[in-house]
Amino acid sequence: MDKIMRSNTDISGRIEGTTLSLFEYCKKNDWSGFDPYDALNSRVFARTPFSNSRICRIAITQILKRLPINIRPLLLVSKEQNPKAIALFLMAILKLSKLRLSGQDDLVGTMVEKLVALRSQDTPYWCWGYSFPWQTRTIIVPRGAPNVVCTTFVANALLDAYESRQESRCLSMAVSAADYIYNELYWSEGSSIAGFSYPLPGLRTRVHNANFLGAALFCRIYKHSGEKKFLEPALKVTRYSAAKQHDDGSWDYGELSKQSWVDNFHTGYNLCALRSIGENAGTSEFEPHLIHGFEFYRKYFFREDSAPRYFHNRTYPIDIHSVAQSIITFLILKDLAEDGVDAAHSIFEWTMKNMWDEQGYFYYQARPLYKNKISYMRWSQAWMLLALATLLEECKQGYQARVLR
Repeated sequence: MDKIMRSNTDISGRIEGTTLSLFEYCKKNDWSGFDPYDALNSRVFARTPFSNSRICRIAITQILKRLPINIRPLLLVSKEQNPKAIALFLMAILKLSKLRLSGQDDLVGTMVEKLVALRSQDTPYWCWGYSFPWQTRTIIVPRGAPNVVCTTFVANALLDAYESRQESRCLSMAVSAADYIYNELYWSEGSSIAGFSYPLPGLRTRVHNANFLGAALFCRIYKHSGEKKFLEPALKVTRYSAAKQHDDGSWDYGELSKQSWVDNFHTGYNLCALRSIGENAGTSEFEPHLIHGFEFYRKYFFREDSAPRYFHNRTYPIDIHSVAQSIITFLILKDLAEDGVDAAHSIFEWTMKNMWDEQGYFYYQARPLYKNKISYMRWSQAWMLLALATLLEECKQGYQARVLR
């Protein structure tokens, strides 16, 4: 028993050390950094005629996203604080504060104030968008334009802060965010079709992770506020996207022909959102979809060495966002698999060997012949800090439970 306890303490200590190193790295950089999709923030590109071309906007975004050398400083792309990153940092800091590790309780208030400052402008609602414009295959999304995904992450972080600190303004901002999604983004057709517009209002897109994330927020807001107007749309949207699950347990990203891929972290979003919907709406209706989806997830998204695969049918690139979401997914759904916590630990161990830099941050991607070692604050560091804080929380709780036994 003593050997087991020492082993668990060693593992916990290694995770804690990594978490605090990453925390200090992010804090030192003022929680700001580059992003895989920030190419259109380039002041150089903006001065060229190419900035008026949809094809060129797509091209420069994909080039900078894939290059293993960071040329953003040459293109005058500035480091930014991203609302979604700040939300993830807030979630992580709340966990670390609860574990008495961050030593920065005032950072909770600081992060909330950053979210206040970063809200989307020219709207009466509290809502958020990304710190860069981005070009889809058909439209350009302006910098800061609010969207359902970014807004749900920020609102959930504010709800975490409310649950931890009982600050009423955090709840009121989260409710306003839900009102934005309800009034501006929710749509339905007939009795069975419903969704949330993404990435801009008025687009009747059918993107399943956006649907599940928005529905999960509605259910959480309903639990806290008692506002029943959120419950029926949440269930209708969830029923619609749950019904689009394939026989093997997977979901395509979306329903357009160009959205038919199946990837790791969006599947993780779907599964964690389904768990949240069930808990906060008090229903077991979607449990079969959750279980079937988790079976698919475990079977197809991980190599034997625990490296998370990006797609269900091919491994590369091994992406740090998939790593982080995989750790979180296994921990949130640990009741569905006896080895769920062990799987999260194994993913952590693989990542430390393959994607950790001794300067205190995680690499972006690993490919067969090289690694992209660029540090991205939202995509990489914010997600990994939340994943590590969640894993450390599990370690501490598991250790206490074993001691009590």
